[in-house]
Amino acid sequence: MNRRSFLQSSLAGLAATASAKPKKYRVGVIGHTGHGNYGHGLDTVWSAFDFVEVAAVADADETGRAKAVDRTGAAKPYADYHEMIEKEKLDIVAVGPRWLDQRVEMITAAADAGCHIFSEKPFAKDLVDADKMIAAIKRNGVKVQMAHQMRKSPYVERVRELVQAGEIGTIQEVRGRGKEDRRAGGEDLVVLGSHICDMMRYYLGNPKWVFAHVTVDGRDVGGSDVRQPSEPIGPIAGNQIAAMFAFDNGVHGYFGSKASDKTHPWRFGTTIYGNKGVIYLPNAIYPGGQPYILRSPAWVPGKEGQWEEVKLTKPVGGNFHAEGRALANALLVEDLFEAIEKDRKPVCSAHDGRWTVEMITSIYASQKAGARVDLPLKQRKHTLHTLKS
Repeated sequence: MNRRSFLQSSLAGLAATASAKPKKYRVGVIGHTGHGNYGHGLDTVWSAFDFVEVAAVADADETGRAKAVDRTGAAKPYADYHEMIEKEKLDIVAVGPRWLDQRVEMITAAADAGCHIFSEKPFAKDLVDADKMIAAIKRNGVKVQMAHQMRKSPYVERVRELVQAGEIGTIQEVRGRGKEDRRAGGEDLVVLGSHICDMMRYYLGNPKWVFAHVTVDGRDVGGSDVRQPSEPIGPIAGNQIAAMFAFDNGVHGYFGSKASDKTHPWRFGTTIYGNKGVIYLPNAIYPGGQPYILRSPAWVPGKEGQWEEVKLTKPVGGNFHAEGRALANALLVEDLFEAIEKDRKPVCSAHDGRWTVEMITSIYASQKAGARVDLPLKQRKHTLHTLKS
């Protein structure tokens, strides 16, 4: 079934579910123009749902705030998100800024007001901040959906079905690489490697320990190599990272990112190796991210098999109107609505968000120790703050 057929089937399904009359939700959007902005579509996804009212938008930048009102159709603008949350009696708050310098305050303010949250990733700049937010979320009993769009990609879900059905046999190992563009190494790890870490956990569960090596032009990193990235997302170091995570059943997951004069977007993805074959899953927002399967224990194409496209087996859609890249966020938001109404964990919860931070910071902890480090980390302060020159 091609994508057009899927969309047609999805629209037909909408008519059948329209009579369900879902609960009306009041949403407030937090952004900050020039200071992390609104993330990847976290402000505009709400127009896909007939039962959602964007009650307000908050942005400290006046020009950006006016544009956001036009873009979202928000009923009321605010310069201060605290005032918006206090006055608007919101059901959900979208925390859009990519920058992490205000993340704890934004998440805590929304949680303390009893609002559920749709948040841009990464979750936090370090585990101290992550733990503070988890405490606020738990204290108030709210649901948080992280905007790791791969989590609800129909391709990602289909690959898990194939793995669980034994299509590539018993998993031997999983390998992932960052995008390895100008941010290769430390910044790549935080911004894009967070997706790879999340995918490893999605397929393998929680890691038990990590062993890693972080270098700059081939030499081990020191305190003088610690720097701030292009956006305030926490400290980073190194232009090459190699890390091995241990999971249940003796399976290992590997992450790598290395500065190079030659790269390609298709390196950015996750490869699952089984004793009967291989699945490659590009890291791309649906409807991108077409996976491929090679049913060969040799792990190379040949007489035993060739790479084949992984086909979807059911329509993609829901109780929303969205196409193209907007589908990825709509699928996540729909899951958040269901998690709220059924009182279950969202598909990518705050705990999932914290685990990506856990895996990222543990790489530096292992580098500092020169040994494998158990997970979760006992030391919650970021290792790079104490790395010696």
